[in-house]
Amino acid sequence: MKIPRPLLHAVRIADEVLFFPALILVVWGELSGNPPEFFDLFGDLQDKALHFIAYFGLAGMAAAALKRRRSVYFASLGLFALGGALEIVQGFTGRDMSAYDQIANTLGVVAGALVSRFVVERLRRDLGYW
Repeated sequence: MKIPRPLLHAVRIADEVLFFPALILVVWGELSGNPPEFFDLFGDLQDKALHFIAYFGLAGMAAAALKRRRSVYFASLGLFALGGALEIVQGFTGRDMSAYDQIANTLGVVAGALVSRFVVERLRRDLGYW
């Protein structure tokens, strides 16, 4: 079964559009002074998992939306820099800066970009759009 090319294009465009609300949500989540209580069930471990998941999702969306690998590298570097900048700004919002949060952000960016590119390139090859 071959997925129609216009459908794949529409999915990529939707991914591009939904990236920005997701980005705003992550920025808000990192800079809000009082995160919701249900995020504090497992303490510091859950905080790192949330950082990883947020940046995994952002990097995955960016890598799926972009056509060229070089663009994915630059998007990943941008997300890495954003994570670092937000960690610094957190110090001014009543939250603690943490190098471990940045490590979780970085691991999320790398994993999200790699998984997404693997899936996208595999689909392109298998569907004959390579």
